[in-house]
Amino acid sequence: MKPILAAFAALQLLTGALLWLAPGFFSEQVGPFGPRNNHYMGDLATWYLALGALALVAVRRREWRGPVLALALGQSLLHAFNHLLDVGEADPAWLGPATLISLVLLSGLAAWMLNTTGTRAR
Repeated sequence: MKPILAAFAALQLLTGALLWLAPGFFSEQVGPFGPRNNHYMGDLATWYLALGALALVAVRRREWRGPVLALALGQSLLHAFNHLLDVGEADPAWLGPATLISLVLLSGLAAWMLNTTGTRAR
């Protein structure tokens, strides 16, 4: 669990860093959905950075894993649903479905980690 959770934390931190430090790159290469707003991208970066930091703490503190992973799962499912609503709006078009699939897979990983954490706590 620790290596997977650490990789998950790193992904969140990387996403947050890209949103904050390279919003143009992120907007063009990762999330080309409509016009870019650097302020909102910075606001979103704070979410990813906070979740990544909490997930890193949860690597060492087992009692944090359940709540952190439950939050991550909820956010990931909502994020996937949001992408489902505008799956055809990305440019290039293939990126919409690819992003949706990656978010569904990430949600599955978060659910698995949460279930595994709950099973170990019993």
